[in-house]
Amino acid sequence: MDMLQRLWFSCWDKLTGTVGRVRLLRPILALVGLYLLVSVGLGIWWSQEPAPFTIEPLVVQSANGQSQKVIGSATVSTLIKITDTLLQKQGGYLSNDRTPPGIWLDNIPNWEFGVLVQARDMSRAMRKDFSRSQSQSTEDVDLKAAEPLLHFDSDSWVLPSSEGEYKKALKYLRAYEVRLSDPQQQDAQFYSRADNLRGWLADVSTRLGSLSQRLSASVGQKRVNTDLAGESSARQSTDNAGDREVKTGFLEIDDVFYEARGTAWALIHLLQAVEVDFADALEKKNALISLRQIIRELEATQGTVWSPMILNGNEFGLLANHSLVMASYISRANAAIIDLRSLLEQG
Repeated sequence: MDMLQRLWFSCWDKLTGTVGRVRLLRPILALVGLYLLVSVGLGIWWSQEPAPFTIEPLVVQSANGQSQKVIGSATVSTLIKITDTLLQKQGGYLSNDRTPPGIWLDNIPNWEFGVLVQARDMSRAMRKDFSRSQSQSTEDVDLKAAEPLLHFDSDSWVLPSSEGEYKKALKYLRAYEVRLSDPQQQDAQFYSRADNLRGWLADVSTRLGSLSQRLSASVGQKRVNTDLAGESSARQSTDNAGDREVKTGFLEIDDVFYEARGTAWALIHLLQAVEVDFADALEKKNALISLRQIIRELEATQGTVWSPMILNGNEFGLLANHSLVMASYISRANAAIIDLRSLLEQG
């Protein structure tokens, strides 16, 4: 027993001695330093937002060789493109990463969530309205399968992974796209009507309204409770105070900002596709200019952020408040969408 103890202490002294420590620590520190350097470089590269793309090359021509464009091809192709961008951009899909550098990043995952929400809303609109002629008609088989897959948990790592489910959704969306462009597949339809478009725009308006409020709350606001305004008989589950303080947490400010950036990025492309597929309905309502103005407002949200961090200065202080600037563009786009819905409702 004494011999084993002496042997153990002898080995321990060698390992923990000055020379031993230096020999062991140098390669370990070098490897750790190299790993951190590579991770930081990858993190900076992966944090670059994808560039915008053009809609025209995505528009599918009729499968019978004619030059006539297929109604709905721009919308479904754009939905496929923005969903595929989530998976194929530099760094891939980062929201469910469990290893560095992905686990350290939060700007791009929030950007991804903004894009994903718009992809989900459009897939639901296509399944519920765009592909159906009336409320009693049947759902498209491919869209029926694709929509729930896009609603799968956005941060699932394995069994199954988020990427795996979204890839399955893309497979069904591409199958719908192929059937849509084939004149022989008459069960695949896309109905370009003003009432269909109004329904989807209502969802978009709700999303933008929520983002605008969260962005504006970056500096804290005292708001009057208007939950039951407009109807004397309205009731709610739990009473709220007449005035309440609303403020986005300091650590959430950049999260909301990049979610809004992702939302606007996706909407720019989806609205451009809508301009193609719903051109006749928009022209009849004299609403094309209104749609283009919405796109213009959203394009302003994609300007380069020169600051290394999202600043949260006071409304009229020395430092900028990036959230309030973003809220301004989002609010103006939302107001234009409300006006557009009103135009589409008119005869």
